[in-house]
Amino acid sequence: MTAAQTDRRGWENILDADEHILWQGRPDPTLRFAFAGLGRTMFGAAFAGFALFWMTMAAQGGGFFWMFGLIHFAAGVGIMGGAALLFPYRARHTWYTLSSKRAFVATDFPVQGRKLRDYPIAPDTNLLLDENTVSTLYFGPEPVFRKNQNRSRRVGFERIHDGRRVYGMMRDIQRAQRLAAGSPT
Repeated sequence: MTAAQTDRRGWENILDADEHILWQGRPDPTLRFAFAGLGRTMFGAAFAGFALFWMTMAAQGGGFFWMFGLIHFAAGVGIMGGAALLFPYRARHTWYTLSSKRAFVATDFPVQGRKLRDYPIAPDTNLLLDENTVSTLYFGPEPVFRKNQNRSRRVGFERIHDGRRVYGMMRDIQRAQRLAAGSPT
């Protein structure tokens, strides 16, 4: 079997005839704490702290009335650590693929099931490489609809180890498309 045949296994009904896989990877699932989540963490700590104080005061009165504070305490702890713990969970259920035409993000969550989203890589696709210990490569916005609000969120390959190399591959795809269209690079 040739390399072109082996990299298409399982992708027969997904990839175009002239499309092939260039790269596959997964996000780094290590626990992370970001400065951006500091406000949420502080709010969760204050919420849990007040609930703990309230439960302590209510327990001094006797009875089981103090247990009504448990749900608020749990919510505060959830707010505090939820964002940091959510990414490793999401990362363990996410896979990335870059083909010669598109970027794919596959997920398999227990309740939602399997999803495969594809994002075309066009000559005018904005690419943003955020380099740190692990890189994040953004390649487009995705619309998010919530309660009469149309917003968008950035989409990309989050926390990958070979971000610069994948970024170079995407730039090569864009260059090839510009050349095929007769545009200067």
